[in-house]
Amino acid sequence: MRHLKLLLPAAIAGLSLIFVTGASAQKIYDPGASDTEIKIGNIVPYSGPLSAYATIGRSHAAYFKKINDEGGINGRKLVLVTYDDAYSPSKAMEQTRKLVESDEVLAVFSSVGTPTNLATQKYLNSKKVPQLFVATGASRWGDPANFPWTMGWQPTYKSEGRILGKYIVANHPGGKIAVLWQNDDSGRDILTGLREGLGSKANQIIAERSYEATDPTVDSQVAGLRDSGANIFVSLTAPKAAAQAIRKSAEIGWKPVYLQSNVSTSVSSVLQPGGLDNSKDIISTAFLKDPSDPTWKEDPATKDWFAFMDKYFPDGDKTNSVNVLAYASAQTLVHVLKQCGDDLTRANVMRQAARLKDFRSEMMLPGIVANTSESDFYPLEQLQMMKFDGKSWVLFGDIIDASSPRH
Repeated sequence: MRHLKLLLPAAIAGLSLIFVTGASAQKIYDPGASDTEIKIGNIVPYSGPLSAYATIGRSHAAYFKKINDEGGINGRKLVLVTYDDAYSPSKAMEQTRKLVESDEVLAVFSSVGTPTNLATQKYLNSKKVPQLFVATGASRWGDPANFPWTMGWQPTYKSEGRILGKYIVANHPGGKIAVLWQNDDSGRDILTGLREGLGSKANQIIAERSYEATDPTVDSQVAGLRDSGANIFVSLTAPKAAAQAIRKSAEIGWKPVYLQSNVSTSVSSVLQPGGLDNSKDIISTAFLKDPSDPTWKEDPATKDWFAFMDKYFPDGDKTNSVNVLAYASAQTLVHVLKQCGDDLTRANVMRQAARLKDFRSEMMLPGIVANTSESDFYPLEQLQMMKFDGKSWVLFGDIIDASSPRH
């Protein structure tokens, strides 16, 4: 009898362990997830003034196909539902409602554009649907206290603006600065950062002009900035306007120190239309490898990226750095979904996204990693300076931590 009493607690403990193990292995799903698939949505300007970014959605679709061919995420296929908003906030709202209420996606991932994401942010947070790895560098995507379902991905525009400002102070302390910026939250963010980086030298900005994303050209703005007498030009522009500004500057014989925001550094969609000779010596920042840079010719990760493009996105432009951005952000999403295991709830997606620890896509520059926490929704906060030599971008200087002061 004594022997039985001794065995009973052990048996109960073993039974408890079985129950605990069973509970921990339980599959938990929210809309958009099942035993067989994970449905992800996004909104991209496949048409309209920012259609140069359409390649982001196509790259994501290609990468999801690659993951599915390799067995999916913990045995589940990734399904991407992507819609065109033509860079219209009202259209973005309409399409986002469709993703959530009709398509019932688990999360909205890497939607493109500051005003369009701004239009949907309150809605997605009210519905408790992840607005994950937003494809814009506006600083408002890292505010977990007020928007716990929204997380950015790339370095913020303010951070980049500060770095450009500090570069000018260090290398051209007496320069006269002209600024061209897009009249929306993204443009205002990077302009604010530029002023912060210039600090007491902000009064060196002697002229600035804004433009609307829908403007047919920025020719008149560039001519006006040239006439100001500035010898430093900071172009805080989207791809179409950036290419126009490069070409117009050359046409009117204006040869300032030229700094370009990194959203528009693609050789194929910006520098070639602007003219490669005209683009020589433009300065910008980077956090990803440029596949056209000979530095990475023998790099295994870059070779893998070219192989991916050849197989899954053969019509994609291999010189377009935006395709690298889409590839790296998709890798980050896949990492988060793998961490979710069988708990594919929207809350757990955000929980795992806030637990990135030194994660890196191998297409990130060496030394650049993604980190997040419950109070830090800015995954990437490092950049490196680069200059265009007429054929490709050349990195220089050290990796710069752009996280302080706080966004």
